Amino acid sequence: MLTTKDQIFVNELSKEFAVSEVTIRNDFKQLETKKLLIRARGGAMSVSKTVSFDQNLGEKNKININEKIRIGKTAAQLITNHDTVIIDSGTTTLEIVKNLTPSLSQVTIITNALNIAQHLLSSPNINLIMPGGVMRQNSLSLIGPLAEKNFRNFFVDKVFLGVDGFDTTMGISTPNMEEAFLNQIMIEVAKEVIVVTDSSKFLRKSLAFICKLDRISTVITDSGISEVDKKRLIDANIKVIIA
Repeated sequence: MLTTKDQIFVNELSKEFAVSEVTIRNDFKQLETKKLLIRARGGAMSVSKTVSFDQNLGEKNKININEKIRIGKTAAQLITNHDTVIIDSGTTTLEIVKNLTPSLSQVTIITNALNIAQHLLSSPNINLIMPGGVMRQNSLSLIGPLAEKNFRNFFVDKVFLGVDGFDTTMGISTPNMEEAFLNQIMIEVAKEVIVVTDSSKFLRKSLAFICKLDRISTVITDSGISEVDKKRLIDANIKVIIA
C-alpha cells in the first residue's frame, strides 16, 4: 500500500483488515525497525518520501525550476512598500528577489544568503542587511553564533522560508542543524511566517526540525500538493496559495 499511496493511516488499516489499532501500530513498529517505513502521527510514511538530502545549490537549481519560478513570482507580490522582511537562503527564495516589483520603496530585506544579497545589489530602493556569520558552502548562507546573535536584534513583518521537508502532520525541516536553529530565530522575530516550497517537499522529512504548523501563517506551493496535505494545512488555519 505504501508503494502506491506514500502514506497510510492506522484507523483506515484497522477497518480494512478488521484488526485493532494496537495491532496496526505494533506492525508499524516492527516494520520501522526493518527500515520499511517511517511512523508518523496517526499512520506511517514511505521511506522513499521521508529523507531529504543536503544538496548544493547547483543541484537544487535543476529540480522543479518552473514551479519554483511561479512560487517566487507569487511570493514577491506579498512584499509591499515599507515592509521589513527576512528572506532565507534557497533556490525558491532566490526566485522571490528576482521577481520583486521594481517600484517598491522603503523596503528592508534581511538575508543570510550571499547569492540573494548579490542579486539585491542592483536594487537601489531596497535597504539590504546581512547579519554576518560563517559561510556554509552548500547553500551559500551565513550561519553560526554570530548570525544567530544578530538576527535576534531584529523584528520584522514577514519571513520567507524555503524548506527541504514538509510533513503536514509534524512540521517543516531542513538537512542542516545550524540552518534549522537559525530558521527558528527568524520565525521568533517575525510577525508572519511564509513558507515557499514546491510540492515535491511534502511527505518528506529532513534531519533537523524547524517548527510545527502552528507557527506558519501562509504556504505558497504548486498544484502538485495532495488534497490531503492541503486540507491539513487549511484545518491548521494556514493560508494556502497555489502558484
